[in-house]
Amino acid sequence: MASRRREHQKGPVTLRGSRVPTTTTDQRLLEDREPGAWVHTDPWRVMRIQAEFVEGFGALAELGPAISVFGSARTGPGHPVYELSEQVGAKLVEAGFAVITGGGPGAMEGANKGASEAGGTSVGLGIELPMEDGLNEYANLGINFRYFFVRKTMFVKYAEGFVVLPGGVGTLDELFEALTLIQTKKITNFPIVLVGVDFWTPLLDWLRDTLMEQGMLSPEDLDLLQLTDDVDTAVEWMVKAQQDRNDSGFSQRS
Repeated sequence: MASRRREHQKGPVTLRGSRVPTTTTDQRLLEDREPGAWVHTDPWRVMRIQAEFVEGFGALAELGPAISVFGSARTGPGHPVYELSEQVGAKLVEAGFAVITGGGPGAMEGANKGASEAGGTSVGLGIELPMEDGLNEYANLGINFRYFFVRKTMFVKYAEGFVVLPGGVGTLDELFEALTLIQTKKITNFPIVLVGVDFWTPLLDWLRDTLMEQGMLSPEDLDLLQLTDDVDTAVEWMVKAQQDRNDSGFSQRS
């Protein structure tokens, strides 16, 4: 069987073969240019960025209660983390939540698969990356973004909690962004649950024994993170947090 030709989606346009760009939109936005070049190019980029926000807000406005699930793109079918992510996606749907992922392979695909096969809303927020071919097949509501910062806004704005599975640099970025926004009170204190005791304990030990020991972290900051191996416990924490918000009169994000 012939291998699938690599393709790249640029808005409504599909590019294949030699037409696939070798740089990303974020890279072109942030790279050095000739002095004054931004005057001619960046104002138009602002319109594109605005359009991405508008499209994302419109697509997700009526999503309802949702949880963002983060995890490695490299843990494909057959990997224990993939199987764990399927359980997370299914259990969250059974508890009444939509599931939001980055829409890629690995743990993201697993969570989308679990959510979709459980009959729930399975959201994939894709990003333009040279090494990925687009949204996984289990996202039944998908949006492709050019800009990381627009995508990150959607992860946070439409989530009532965060489940973080084992992952690499991207997962850590998403974890610490959520933690920073809660710690600085930029967003409501939604739960962050780390699933995988053996995987996450060394990181928590370093935060406690190094950052906290040197006065760079407060005990209450670490209290924002919850750790478990049990998917049912993770989901129960999400449900309890939702009930607490409803009891206090808070039900929607603005």
